[in-house]
Amino acid sequence: MELNDANLQSLTEFLRKTLDPDPAVRRPAEKFLESVEGNQNYPLLLLTMLEKSQDQVIRVCAAVTFKNYIKRNWRIVEDEPNKVSDADRTAIKANIVNLMLSSPEQIQKQLSDAISIIGREDFPQKWPDLLTEMVNHFRSGDFHIINGVLRTAHSLFKRYRHEFKSNELWTEIKLVLDTFALPLTELFKATIELCQTHATDVNALKVLFSSLTLISKLFYSLNFQDLPEFFEDNMETWMTNFHGLLTLDNKLLQTNDEEEAGLLELLKSQICDNAALYAQKYDEEFQPYLPRFVTAIWNLLVSTGQEVKYDLLVSNAIQFLASVCERPHYKHLFEDQNTLTSICEKVIVPNMEFRSADEEAFEDNSEEYIRRDLEGSDIDTRRRAACDLVRGLCKFFEGPVTAIFSGYVNSMLGEYAKSPGQNWKHKDAAIYLVTSLASKAQTQKHGITQANELVDLNEFFVNHILSDLKSPNVNEFPVLKADAIKYVMIFRSQLPKEQLLQAVPLLISHLQAESTVEHTYAAHALERLFTMRGPNNSTLITPAEMAPFTEQLLNNLFKALALPGSEENEYIMKAIMRSFSLLQNAIVPYIPTLIGQLTHKLLLVSKNPSKPHFNHYLFESLCLSVRITCKANSTTVSSFEEALFPVFTEILQNDVQEFLPYVFQVMSLLLEIHSNSIPSSYMALFPHLLQPVLWERTGNIPPLVRLLQAYLEKGGASIASSAADKIPGLLGVFQKLIASKANDHQGFYLINSIIEHMPAESITQYRKQIYILLFQRLQGSKTTKFIKSFLVFINLYCVKYGAIALQEMFDSIQPKMFGMVLEKIIIPEVQKVSGPVEKKICAVGITKILTECPSMMDTEYTKLWTPLLQALIGFFELPEDDSIPDDEHFIDIEDTPGYQTAFSQLAFAGKKEHDPIGDAVGNPKILLAQSLHKLSTACPGRVPSMLSTSLNADALQFLQGYLQAATVQLV
Repeated sequence: MELNDANLQSLTEFLRKTLDPDPAVRRPAEKFLESVEGNQNYPLLLLTMLEKSQDQVIRVCAAVTFKNYIKRNWRIVEDEPNKVSDADRTAIKANIVNLMLSSPEQIQKQLSDAISIIGREDFPQKWPDLLTEMVNHFRSGDFHIINGVLRTAHSLFKRYRHEFKSNELWTEIKLVLDTFALPLTELFKATIELCQTHATDVNALKVLFSSLTLISKLFYSLNFQDLPEFFEDNMETWMTNFHGLLTLDNKLLQTNDEEEAGLLELLKSQICDNAALYAQKYDEEFQPYLPRFVTAIWNLLVSTGQEVKYDLLVSNAIQFLASVCERPHYKHLFEDQNTLTSICEKVIVPNMEFRSADEEAFEDNSEEYIRRDLEGSDIDTRRRAACDLVRGLCKFFEGPVTAIFSGYVNSMLGEYAKSPGQNWKHKDAAIYLVTSLASKAQTQKHGITQANELVDLNEFFVNHILSDLKSPNVNEFPVLKADAIKYVMIFRSQLPKEQLLQAVPLLISHLQAESTVEHTYAAHALERLFTMRGPNNSTLITPAEMAPFTEQLLNNLFKALALPGSEENEYIMKAIMRSFSLLQNAIVPYIPTLIGQLTHKLLLVSKNPSKPHFNHYLFESLCLSVRITCKANSTTVSSFEEALFPVFTEILQNDVQEFLPYVFQVMSLLLEIHSNSIPSSYMALFPHLLQPVLWERTGNIPPLVRLLQAYLEKGGASIASSAADKIPGLLGVFQKLIASKANDHQGFYLINSIIEHMPAESITQYRKQIYILLFQRLQGSKTTKFIKSFLVFINLYCVKYGAIALQEMFDSIQPKMFGMVLEKIIIPEVQKVSGPVEKKICAVGITKILTECPSMMDTEYTKLWTPLLQALIGFFELPEDDSIPDDEHFIDIEDTPGYQTAFSQLAFAGKKEHDPIGDAVGNPKILLAQSLHKLSTACPGRVPSMLSTSLNADALQFLQGYLQAATVQLV
């Protein structure tokens, strides 16, 4: 694509169409942009457009498209083509910083993100001058430019907060500190001075405080891994100024908005984070400053109101206290009973109250409420911070703190009892307090695993929780109902089984509650209870115990999916999946009606997939329906196909990328249930599965390979007779997979199935070419994973076609090749093969080479006979060699760039391990003994003499054991 006006014009039109709400206009435009993004100059056209277009909407759209293009294509992945030309890479890096700094803020943010994506790959090695170019702009004095630099630096460095320690990371951070720490400190001091100069100019203050907040975030990132020498030397400057900013109050920066945090709050919140980081990690160096920070933050907490805009500040301030109070050498600051009472009264209790803002979120923004309350993403809520502070204080002062709070809990419950309608929030706070007091350790899998012995959870459940669960009106006091359900869920490992069984029917009735939070919690609680394990590792709650409630459970779960706001509720869908899994055969009578509801739901969500977890559990539930019903009666598979195929066809025709991997897995499951033939509906689809475009997407590869394996297993012969023209396409897929280090094992799965299930004559003409491709890959890049798969393939070939065919095949490619493969690959590497089926294939294959291949007995290959036998005995008796060379680091499947659908494996579509040898060989050691016996009777005297001259003593002893076990002798 040339950089010219015509291309700019046409690209502008296509970008405009991508904003069109009509899918008929939007989709083709998106497809067009996808098709041209590999062309040289495409990213430069986007940059030109965002710089020069007169239309602001197009400029922003070009910026977003450019950022997404960089996100998808910048990373260079081994084995895959480089999607951005070198010339474009150089041009982008040369221009993007200046372009970002001269753009309006909306575009600046997109380009800043793009720089950090490029920086993650290229900085510092391939983009060494990035930082110096950025630091030079600090001198400009223009804070629009300076904030652009700070924002970019923040998105570039914030990964230091969660990267694992490594020499590479240390080197990079050192380089950043050498270039960046001093200018950042100078800028910090200068900005603080400017704040004093412009103390009465509100617009100037807004820009300066944005800079101070970004500088404070950068301080956090650069100090996170370790305390850098530079910051230790300059701690006085930073901490004195941080302390000054914490105590600053400028009326001009106060906002009237009750919801949105102002600049002052955001800055103080970040400073609390920075102080907490130092108090936790560098307490020795920070000790001189700690008392004044504790005082400042305490005063801040006591004087800050309950408005939502202060939430982040208050929670970070409380988190600071929580991190200080659990360190042994700050213990003395909290020992005094009055101090503890004061903290409980002034900080913890007020911040545990259920405010009107929480009530609004509960009613109107239930998804966000659930995310924060259930999934623990409530890191920045007051309640969570107060709860953490309670836990921190309990570390050293469990007795006094429990005593103080017991008084509060009793008085709150007393207030509630006087007038439940008025005072229900008191009970809510009491339950929250008890929960935070009682929980010491928690896991996703088991809920609370360690509890405070001073709190009687069972008594509290019976006296205060059960009444809410049993209340006949499920829609009354929904917050208290949700609290009660959550109590059962998090203390499920602490409550006795009979209490849990008592709760199950009550939870089932709460699935009908109008409140989204309430019925979601009920579904989640049931799902968690159903995963609990009993003493003998079976589920704690058995299908028999669920029998009286099964119908109501299934009814209410599916009805809950129809409640407003829960049409795609992932918790309900997960509870449906878990119920199917627990109840097993008990669901069979209900499946005919339920499958219709599930497929209808699938059709609806496939129009616009937006909830990945919901969709995943929906497919899992479909798999369970198929599995459980077909296990009871395999002929029902056709009724599932009738129900599912129309929806699957639509998904395939509309190319719903997110759903294709799932559809292929469910189809594999269905096809594997058929007895040995392929229905015509599947055969019609077969050619489409070989289309190259499907194989371009990483997420499709594992499920498509499995589906092709199912085709081969059920109908290798019918493919050979009615679709022989598709065999080259099948081998083309193998060729593509084998070339990739990430997917070569999938290529072997496919070729193994072809060898095992296709009639021999149908692939005779291709066999040599298959081996040539494999040898080319071996020469090009030999990895442990490839060699292990290659060994299994050679031996499977030998088992299937015989040892003579294997030897002749190798020697036809190149004279004496068979000997080279034995000497360089099989003998030294076989010890690396893992997996019971793989080991069995190799053992049987090598046994055949030793005992059914004449050229092993009387040609130059004979010298390899004993080493091969020795290797086989070692393979039986020695531990597996799982060493991997230092220079090999496998690309994880998940590590592919961009937002391609990663492969999501369905647990309940699991494939049974397939053994191509089956019962023909029970014990390979016995087979070896019998085969050697047979060989020795064919040429008497040869085998014992070969053994006695060169097999080592240990191996000989093992071999004697095999011969005795098989009751045969060598002659």
